[in-house]
Amino acid sequence: MRRPTPPRPSLPPSPGRYPGSRHRRPRLSRRTVALFTAMALPLAGLLGLSVAAGSASAAVPPAPAGWTTAFSDDFNGAAGTGLNTADWLYDTGTNYPGGAGNWGTGEVESETSSTANVYQDGSGHLVIKPIRDAAGNWTSGRVETQRTDFAAPAGGELELSASLEQPNPASGTGYWPAFWALGAAARPVGATNWPSIGELDIMEDVNGLSQHSTTFHCGVDPGGPCNETTGIGSGLQACSGCQTGYHTYSVILDRTDTAAEQLRFYLDGAQTFTVNESQVPTATWQAAVDHGFFAIFNVAIGGAYPNAICGCGSPTAATSSGAAMSVDWFAAYEKPAGGSSTTPTPTPTPTPTPTPTPTPTGAGGSGGGTLCTTTATASLSADCYSAAQGTVTVQAATGDTDPSGVDGNQVAQLHNGNWLKYSGVNFGSGSSQFQARVASGAAGGVSGLVEVVLDNPANAPIGSFAVGNTGGWSSWQTVPANIATTTGTHDVYLVMSSAAPGNPPYVSLHYVSFPAH
Repeated sequence: MRRPTPPRPSLPPSPGRYPGSRHRRPRLSRRTVALFTAMALPLAGLLGLSVAAGSASAAVPPAPAGWTTAFSDDFNGAAGTGLNTADWLYDTGTNYPGGAGNWGTGEVESETSSTANVYQDGSGHLVIKPIRDAAGNWTSGRVETQRTDFAAPAGGELELSASLEQPNPASGTGYWPAFWALGAAARPVGATNWPSIGELDIMEDVNGLSQHSTTFHCGVDPGGPCNETTGIGSGLQACSGCQTGYHTYSVILDRTDTAAEQLRFYLDGAQTFTVNESQVPTATWQAAVDHGFFAIFNVAIGGAYPNAICGCGSPTAATSSGAAMSVDWFAAYEKPAGGSSTTPTPTPTPTPTPTPTPTPTGAGGSGGGTLCTTTATASLSADCYSAAQGTVTVQAATGDTDPSGVDGNQVAQLHNGNWLKYSGVNFGSGSSQFQARVASGAAGGVSGLVEVVLDNPANAPIGSFAVGNTGGWSSWQTVPANIATTTGTHDVYLVMSSAAPGNPPYVSLHYVSFPAH
C-alpha cells in the first residue's frame, strides 16, 4: 500500500504503499491480466466468512491438513491496551528513516503508537483510528508484523488473511485503509528498494466507498513490467457490507508449479483477482515474490490514491474524524512442497449480462455528443471516436451521471483487439495523466488493459490501466493512470488488450480525459 513517491495515481488499482510508490505504467507490453478460474483457497474456514457488525470476535481459523499456521493474532488484549511489541512494531511519524516523506504517497497523517490511534478494544479486535485535532492536523496508526519471513517455499504456498471491518465515516473523502505486505528486504533500508522487493495490496479502500482493490507491485518505478507506480491491480470493486461487518481478505502466493507461479486474491473465499508469473519477466517476479514478507495494517488520510478517485485534494474540511478500521484476526499460513490443499465450495456463477446487438463499425462514432472535443484536458465522450477496429456498440450509458456537456452514450463491452481512434487531440503544453470512466460486468477472473497509443495503433503504449469486473455493466468507476508526458497534437488510440480465454468483453467506456500535468 505504500509506495515511495507519489507520481500519480492510476488506478483503481492501488497505489503502491512504500516510499516511492504511486502507480504509473506507461508500458506493459500488452501483457494482460488474464484471470483464471478460482483455485482452492486452503482455509475452508474462511470461505464465505463474514461477520455482522457488533458481533463477537471470531477465532482464527485453524490451518487445514497439509498447512501450518506460521503466525496468528486474534487481538484479545484488554480494552485500551496496545499491541504486543514482541509480535508487532509501530511505524511512527511520516516516513521510514531515509525513506520518502508522507510515506511516499502524499498522505497527510502522522503515525503514532498512542492508544488514542491504535488499541485493542477488549472484545477481540485491533482498532486503528485516524483523528483530526483542533488545528486540523491528523494522526493515525500503522503497524507491521515483527516477523518478515512469511514465505511460500519452492513447490509450496503462502496465505495471508485477515478479517476486518472497513472504516465507515459519515464523510470519507481521503480515508485510505489498507491491509498489505512488503518483501522482507524493504525493512532494513526503509523501502528505498521499492518496488523491486514486491508489494501485495490485499485490501485497500478509499474515500469511504465500501469498495476494495487488490494490487501487485514489482520491478522499477516509474513504469516497468508492473506499470508503476500503479501496479497490476483489480481496480476498485464493489464490497457490499464491508463497512458494517467483518469480511475476510486473503492472498495466496502459489509456487506449486515453480515455472508458472501465481498470486490469487480473495474476498470471503471468492477469488477476485489473479496475477500470473507469465505477466512479468521471470527475474522480476522472483525478486518480488520468492522470499519472505511482513504484513501491515494502517489507515492513511489523503494521498494520491484517494485524490485520484475523488478528483480532488483530500482530506477536506468535511472529512469525518475518528472512523476506525477494526481487525478481528490476522493469520499467515504456509504449505510446504507436496502439502494438500482444501477445495473451497464453488462460488455461484452470476447470470451473465446479455450482450447487446452489435452496431456495425462505421467511419466514425455517433458524433451525437456535445463534447466531441479535441482538447485533451476536457471530458471526451467515448462515442466521439473517428475510427474503430472490430465491431463496437454505442448505447446509452445506463446508471452513470454525466459531467456537464458529455452526452449519455457509452462504447459498450469492448474486448481484446478493439481500438478506438480520436483524431487531432491537442495536449497543449503537456499532460501526464489519463482518466477514464469505465464499467465492467466481466465474468470472474476476466480482465484486460486499456492502453493509450499515439498516432498509430501499432506503436508502443504511453500508458495503460488494468480493469476487471466493477460490479456490473452499469457500475461506473473513474480510473486514473499515468502516461508519458505528452505535448502537441496527436491522434489518440485507446487499444483493448486482454489474454482472457475465449476473448470475452471486459470493459465499457463512457468518457475519457487527459488532465494537465
